[in-house]
Amino acid sequence: MALKLGAYTACLHDRPLTEALDILKENGLTSVEVNTGGFIPSPHCPVDLLLSSATAREEYLATFAGRGMELTGLNCNGNPLNPLPGVGPKHADDLRRTIRLAGLLGVRHVVTMSGTPGSDPDATYPSWVVNPWDGVYMDVLDYQWGVAVEFWKEIDALARENDVRVAIEMHPHNLVFSPVTLKRLVDETGATNVGAEMDPSHLMWQGMDVVACIKWLGPLVFHAAAKDATLCPGADIRGVLDTSFTRVPADAPGKVPTGYGFWCNAWPENPAWKFVAVGVGHDVPYWTEFLRALSEIDPDMAVNIEHEDAAYSQTEGLALAAKNLQSAATAL
Repeated sequence: MALKLGAYTACLHDRPLTEALDILKENGLTSVEVNTGGFIPSPHCPVDLLLSSATAREEYLATFAGRGMELTGLNCNGNPLNPLPGVGPKHADDLRRTIRLAGLLGVRHVVTMSGTPGSDPDATYPSWVVNPWDGVYMDVLDYQWGVAVEFWKEIDALARENDVRVAIEMHPHNLVFSPVTLKRLVDETGATNVGAEMDPSHLMWQGMDVVACIKWLGPLVFHAAAKDATLCPGADIRGVLDTSFTRVPADAPGKVPTGYGFWCNAWPENPAWKFVAVGVGHDVPYWTEFLRALSEIDPDMAVNIEHEDAAYSQTEGLALAAKNLQSAATAL
């Protein structure tokens, strides 16, 4: 067996699925991950149709198989615990539907985020506690973990029922943003079908040792993303917990939605850190060690490129990442 190298097709959202798959194939990639809801739409996965029609599911999977490719993950990143009525309930429903669809398609892994509730039962907005040195924030965390454990027990049971494993991306702004918080969620829920999606980029900018994180989590690592990050000169005065973002106008073309009436903000001109193409922030030998650590857990694991480097076009960045990832795999 060998690691399955591929890509998450969100970076090609403006292309039809068949064209996106052809681009991946041209770059020697065989594993595919598509979006099914949450923060962004799902142009490459007609969820309603596939849930309702076995024939549609057969034809959909044949689109991948006909190109020698495998659908290895459904991605439903969002905040299912958000108290905003236009966000949390929808993202939670998208996740449940995605798990059911994965079971019907025979796709083993669903990628998502843990979510973040509000600070208390009456909160209107989600609240992420960064450093609970003040005792009041321990009260907030106690409440939030209670909400999260109840929700994730339900999701774990649904995943088990559908023979699916849910891989959580450890992402800041979520209760689960590190290996320690991931393991806490698993321990407190007694989960059997919830683990980690090893996206190294967010661990990188937080200052973690990614290979050490993989080894510490061990079999709790279910699925992986190939996504690079680098610290920038702006970190000298901003640190990595910077809030110097600015609003994007409501009528701006190409804005990225995060919920009804909300979308991504604009980064500062001299950020503390940024996402870069695989191999730009960390060299190929680094990625070889990343892949080696993953293969020791599961030699058949899917590792899907997530391209978010604004310095490259969609296809250029994907091609560079694929080249560097394949070079890293060759050195194993």
